[in-house]
Amino acid sequence: MGQQDRRRDFSEFSAKLEKHIEKLPDYAVRAQEKLQKVQKYFPPADQAGGKAAPPRPRPNPLQRPPVRRPDMAMTFSSMASQVPAFAEARAKWDRWNHPAAKLERRKRRTSRALTMWILLTILCGVLTVAAGMGWISATGAPMMPQAIMAFAGAVVFGTFGVRSGLKLRELKRTPIPAAPAGPPPLPPAGSAAREPMERLAECEASLSELLRQLSVPSSLGTTPVSEVSVADARQTATDAAAALRGLAARIQAIERGRNSAPAREQAALDAAVAKLREQLEDGLEGYRGLVAAAGHTVAASSDGLVTSKQALTDATDRLAGLAMALRELS
Repeated sequence: MGQQDRRRDFSEFSAKLEKHIEKLPDYAVRAQEKLQKVQKYFPPADQAGGKAAPPRPRPNPLQRPPVRRPDMAMTFSSMASQVPAFAEARAKWDRWNHPAAKLERRKRRTSRALTMWILLTILCGVLTVAAGMGWISATGAPMMPQAIMAFAGAVVFGTFGVRSGLKLRELKRTPIPAAPAGPPPLPPAGSAAREPMERLAECEASLSELLRQLSVPSSLGTTPVSEVSVADARQTATDAAAALRGLAARIQAIERGRNSAPAREQAALDAAVAKLREQLEDGLEGYRGLVAAAGHTVAASSDGLVTSKQALTDATDRLAGLAMALRELS
């Protein structure tokens, strides 16, 4: 019996071993899948140096990702340019801060103060006379202390009145100061002239700085180019910028008409806007050529080269002719 039990146990063990041997490929596949999962968290060693690559920082699930907030100044400026209420409020604020409006308010305040001092002086004068003559006394006797106090008040208020009168006279002789020249307003955000006018404003700022550099005398007391050339370039740039803005105004006028025109006419108006936009781009390209010539002149001023200085004159002449053509178009 014992030998039969031993044979039976051995046969059962052999059968189980054969089953495990048959499942070895499945075990290998499972082990490979687990190895791939583990390699996601532990990357393989670097092929060049044999060192393990530094682990990448894992995102913290409890921490919120940083939110990029827009610039408040840019948000407000874009809102002010698109919302009519903001534009109207800004226009009222500009009118309130205009130098002429400030001068007018000072005149009104001084005039009101002068009127008040005159009335108080007259009142104190009347009280002085009434108290000195005894008109306000029950017995009809003069009231000298009250008369003296009223006379002192008339002198004080009269002095303030004279000062207010002199100040009002000076304010009326003051010429109305001119408003500070600010940047011209840009076209609306949806206009075809908005982006060229933004580039024009950038070019104007760059050219102003370059021409200022050309106007600064060197250590020898001489300027890189003559003052006449710099003045011609500045005046030509001003004329060209005015012509470009006039062309942009025409584009805006056509766009407003297109929005109110019938549907069958909008295609022709769009073609007119596209043609004017091409002319605006050509004019802006000429303006940028003057900026480039001024930049080359500033760069070559320390070496005493003449080619870049001549390029500034040539670019000025070309831009002058372009500005004349744009003025004829607008």
